[in-house]
Amino acid sequence: MKKIMISYASYGGGHLSAAKNLKEYIEKNYPDYEVTLFDCMRYVNRVIDKVCGTTYSGITKNIPWFWGKIYYHTQNPVIEKVLSLSNKILSFKLGRFLKKEPQDIIISTHFFVGHLFSILKERKKIDSILATIITDYGEDPYNEWISNHEYMDYIFVAHSEIKNKLIEKGISEEKVFDTGIPISDKFLKNYNKSEIFNNLDLDTDKKTILFFGGGELGLGKSKTIEAFEILVKNFPDIQIIAIAGKNEVLKNNFENIVKENNRQKNIKILGFTTQVAEFMSISDLVITKPGGLTTTEALVSNLPLVAINPIPGQEEENAKFLEQSKAGILIKNLDVLEITLKKLLYDPKKIEEMKLNIQKISKPNSTQNICNILL
Repeated sequence: MKKIMISYASYGGGHLSAAKNLKEYIEKNYPDYEVTLFDCMRYVNRVIDKVCGTTYSGITKNIPWFWGKIYYHTQNPVIEKVLSLSNKILSFKLGRFLKKEPQDIIISTHFFVGHLFSILKERKKIDSILATIITDYGEDPYNEWISNHEYMDYIFVAHSEIKNKLIEKGISEEKVFDTGIPISDKFLKNYNKSEIFNNLDLDTDKKTILFFGGGELGLGKSKTIEAFEILVKNFPDIQIIAIAGKNEVLKNNFENIVKENNRQKNIKILGFTTQVAEFMSISDLVITKPGGLTTTEALVSNLPLVAINPIPGQEEENAKFLEQSKAGILIKNLDVLEITLKKLLYDPKKIEEMKLNIQKISKPNSTQNICNILL
């Protein structure tokens, strides 16, 4: 039985989701493969993993502009050399592990992780087939994704513009595939929409906004509450499904805003949920941070996206791609949220135009296509 390792780093959220989506699909459709998920950064060095995760979360929540500086300045050749040297050091422990547990195929969903494996292949410590999945939509991806690309066998990207950019950078066209980002098959199912509306005690005939306020990073507490309050106060005829994630304080804030405005009837506030696919299927619009996986889920659900307060760097690049494709709208200043939403929600043609544009860029068979090419 051939062995596949799907390797990720847990900070950022979407990298793990992409890895899980692939594992789930392979196990269902390729029984001759043994598949394992592997948190590479945690294995290589728990201290560095914890520092990186805590630092990333802290910066993106509290001083997101600084993350933008880090993201764009790491394209600097000097910084790239420093990162490359540190990754070479970190790769030693990983090499010893793979000597004991050799893998036929290694799939990476995080840039640090893919670089570590390519270093090992360059040093002839492994002979596995290496595949990297870039989990964002920016046309010019972060260079760390493709460091040592000569030793990568497959690079899967979200759309053709990224593929073209990588080819311009000297990467062989034969190894780059614009399949899209791996998605769970939950988003491909046909749901009984009336049943979902009934379970939420919402009206099938009213427009519905799906609002994400929680998650690993969220919109930022003050921005989240402000945006939600704008919705509650100014759109009495619109239904809202608000997801607070595991943040109980945020959930309580949402509930207080609903009570103060006497809007209990057509607003549903939820904590952590596994029913995102169902909620996307009944919504007319989603308001969220534009992470790579959330963006993919919205596109596959044919759901126009309003991106609020994206983290400078990869999220901002995702939002720009949606705007350029006319499949979403980027809002940096909440002062324009109300008027922007009114233009969208009260003009039937606007939403339909965005949905047509989504159909041009959506890749619902991404997971299947990646596996067909690779396996």
